[in-house]
Amino acid sequence: MTTESAPEPAQSALLFDLIGGAERVRELVDRFYDLMDLEPEFAELRALHPGTLDGSRDKLYWFLTGWSGGPDLYVQRYGHPRLRARHLPYPIGVSVRDQWMQCMAFALQDIGIEETLRDRLIASFYQTADWMRNREG
Repeated sequence: MTTESAPEPAQSALLFDLIGGAERVRELVDRFYDLMDLEPEFAELRALHPGTLDGSRDKLYWFLTGWSGGPDLYVQRYGHPRLRARHLPYPIGVSVRDQWMQCMAFALQDIGIEETLRDRLIASFYQTADWMRNREG
């Protein structure tokens, strides 16, 4: 009697692909920074950024592309992200964390990321955003 082995489970899709690839990651980043720049509720977060957001847009795009499983664009340019160390000069407390999270949640919704994936991304982003806090309150 022969036994068939169970089929190998399909490799889980990369977040990069689930999001929709490079164009969608860029769309997400652009919407995030557009909201940050335009909406008064994100003023404290916006104040931590330079006058022009072009460099910030590129860095977040490069980072999220690699973080989500796409090409490691950020690492190729700057090496290991060292997120916390790079953000230590900026006062990041609960308010800034929450503004970042709300801005990203709006951006994810605005570009039409499916709800289950959106929830998964928000949970991952929250862990990192909370870890980035370096101030009380």
